[in-house]
Amino acid sequence: MDFFDFHHHHLGQFGIYNLDLFSDDNPEIFSVGLHPKDITNDFESALDWAKSRAQEPNCLAIGECGLDALVEVDSALQEELFTQQILLANKLQKPIIIHCVRRHQDLLKFQKIAKIPLIVHGFNKKESIATNLLNAGFYLSFGKSLLENLSLQSVFKECPNHRFFLETDAAEINISEIYDKASSIKAMSTSEMQQLIKQNLNLILNNE
Repeated sequence: MDFFDFHHHHLGQFGIYNLDLFSDDNPEIFSVGLHPKDITNDFESALDWAKSRAQEPNCLAIGECGLDALVEVDSALQEELFTQQILLANKLQKPIIIHCVRRHQDLLKFQKIAKIPLIVHGFNKKESIATNLLNAGFYLSFGKSLLENLSLQSVFKECPNHRFFLETDAAEINISEIYDKASSIKAMSTSEMQQLIKQNLNLILNNE
């Protein structure tokens, strides 16, 4: 069984490929959305493009999109475009892959309008933030930081088995390394971890 990479930027890799803005790539499965850093004066055409590609059957998720306190984009505009993409996901019944930097508390209010699963990708924050997000119904996706961040490993160990994914994001690393570490932390075999991720993927794609 291959190692499913929940969120990555490596064309041709098994998993959900994050489609670059205005790309005409046609990967086997992908996600598409308007990242906070891509919100420019021309955001309307970018959003229209994302909405168009989101209709394609091999688009499994909307994103990555969300909130970022470090980009020079008005926070209210970020929230408005995040809301529009959640409403799009509701309409298409596709999960949302969330990018969030230093605004995790602000995510909680968006859960109230979402009728689809919300997954915070690249999660590497402290236990209290993880607990708040998990209690609100979010999923968490863990990446390269899981290999060396001991406090994050503790967070992952306590994360319910039906509420997480594994990813490489843009890191130049083999996803199998993250699976090996995750399996060790959870005291299960790598094949059991692969099966678990497959089950979790079915959960969010079927909105169960």
